Amino acid sequence: MSPSDALTIPALGYGAANVGNLFRELSDDEALAVLNGAWDSGIRYFDTAPHYGLGLSERRLGAFLQTKPRDEYVLSTKVGRLLRPNPDHDGGLDTANDFHVPDDLQRVWDFSADGIRASLDESRERLGIERIDLVYLHDPERHDLDLAVAEALPALEQIRADGEVAAIGIGSMVSDALATAVRAADLDLVMVAGRYTLLEQPAAAEVLPACRERGTGIVAASVFNSGLLASSEPRRDGRYEYGELPDELWDRVVRIARICTAHDVPLPAAAVQFPLRSDLVRSVVVGGSRPAQLRQNAQFAAVDIPEALWEELADEGLIPG
Repeated sequence: MSPSDALTIPALGYGAANVGNLFRELSDDEALAVLNGAWDSGIRYFDTAPHYGLGLSERRLGAFLQTKPRDEYVLSTKVGRLLRPNPDHDGGLDTANDFHVPDDLQRVWDFSADGIRASLDESRERLGIERIDLVYLHDPERHDLDLAVAEALPALEQIRADGEVAAIGIGSMVSDALATAVRAADLDLVMVAGRYTLLEQPAAAEVLPACRERGTGIVAASVFNSGLLASSEPRRDGRYEYGELPDELWDRVVRIARICTAHDVPLPAAAVQFPLRSDLVRSVVVGGSRPAQLRQNAQFAAVDIPEALWEELADEGLIPG
């Protein structure tokens, strides 16, 4: 059995950063409506992290999932950042990290075996759910990738061996970090955020070959590239990750959108379905802060896309052939 066979993940998942008040505040009722929208749309894979709203995402998602049969969904969270009291809290918000929540807690990196176990235990407590199926090491390159390889990844392998979780991996936006981790440890899955999308595929150079060699599956996240591909009519002033959209990427967006229009395919539908064309990709995780967005994403996942669209995109050098 290859590592990626350890856990079966639905092809469409919900990334719960938004219910942690990413970019804007949601009330508890609004967050519940979003999660209900995901469930009612057939989504059965839910991903969260302590980082998302300083634990708010985990608490809200857990409260929701506690009302559902445990065997009907797959749940993942992340480790590597512990939440501890913030001695400098003066009533402010965590907007420096884009979350509209009080910054009464702070994130503390800890890649030690004890830190990884503590993170998992504390996530269980916030979620109110004992069984977490999958745990990712979150953004290891932002702290210390060498330390992650030396300590955190072996700790995750031990947690899996002890039966604490069914599967382990890492989540990152950086292709080098993803490829390094895949080669260094026996990982089941990696969450590739924004690096294997309809717009750009830098992960195709190293990450996908490493995953194929090691038998590691992929979960594709941020497939709309910060929202650029979330509309069939992209905007030039759209956000791209942490800054302005480079001209060369805007040109690619325009060309991709034109081809989608010619084939009468909504651009977001192509964005959701593109990663799943690789046999390595097990799931696509999408976000959303409104129930309608979740329903629409589920519809995009079901759109019938003609093979001629993918062939033209490949002929134009916009996706791998």
